[in-house]
Amino acid sequence: MRKPILILGACGQIGTELTYELRSIFGGENIIASDIREGNESLMQAGPFELLDATNYEAIEDVIMHYEVEEVYLMAAMLSATAEKFPMRAWNLNMNSLFNVLNLAKEGKIEKIFWPSSIAVFGPNTPKESTPQSTLMEPSTVYGISKQSGERWCEYYFKKFGVDVRSVRYPGLISWKTMPGGGTTDYAVEIYHAAINSGFYKCFLKEDTKLPMMYMDDAVKATISLMLSPRKNIKTHASYNLGSMSFSPQEIAASIQKHIPEFEISYSPDFRQQIADSWPKSIDDSQARQDWNWSPEFDLKKTTATMLSNLRRKVRE
Repeated sequence: MRKPILILGACGQIGTELTYELRSIFGGENIIASDIREGNESLMQAGPFELLDATNYEAIEDVIMHYEVEEVYLMAAMLSATAEKFPMRAWNLNMNSLFNVLNLAKEGKIEKIFWPSSIAVFGPNTPKESTPQSTLMEPSTVYGISKQSGERWCEYYFKKFGVDVRSVRYPGLISWKTMPGGGTTDYAVEIYHAAINSGFYKCFLKEDTKLPMMYMDDAVKATISLMLSPRKNIKTHASYNLGSMSFSPQEIAASIQKHIPEFEISYSPDFRQQIADSWPKSIDDSQARQDWNWSPEFDLKKTTATMLSNLRRKVRE
């Protein structure tokens, strides 16, 4: 019988869809969702749910002991744009929550951890095209600094204490099911909603700002695939580069216009432009492909068709 999995931050953009997918694979009763706030009704009713602060070590430990949890997915985080407004709150959440689960694993109370990193670990001096797995980072944002620090701590706990911690560097994520939570790539979700609802979108990035992106189904698939891989296959315990597609606001608008010819877009760059300019344009994820057979299914054409189809259906409902 499989021991339960705990998801910290289950009500966020990634956490919500990850929770649904893990429950469909392992059964609702085996996936304990938790967050500092309640989630949507279907998430709350489909399996156990705990109100839980990811920075509270004792509270996490209590839930782990109560359910006899074996694995923890730490999805709670303050993302790039929001973190720039509240740097100390972001550092506290992003780092203390990680130390909590790393120390619980060190003490033998859990066996495996998933912790998400991000393309935000890269900085202005990082190679922009096909950014390598190991390269110059120098992140220039609060979020990126916390993620690079987290990667180093994950690798340290693996080498020093044998903690089985696994991670991927997520690119920008696109989903029709959940709204994003304060990131620099949020435009790539907002634009589809705007196309359906108003036919117009004012973008906070320049038209030619190319960034790595991924459809949410691929991100969830990659996360679970990594966690299910044999331990011997995992060659890095810092974080794996994860790639799928790269595009600019101009290119995503053009893909929408093939379905909605009258859709219009304008550009009004704000503080997020500087963040985006420090990030890669494309990612070399050959190590993930080699170590645990990572391969994405969605390109921009398929993503746009899927997003618009599902958002139209949602509006009709």
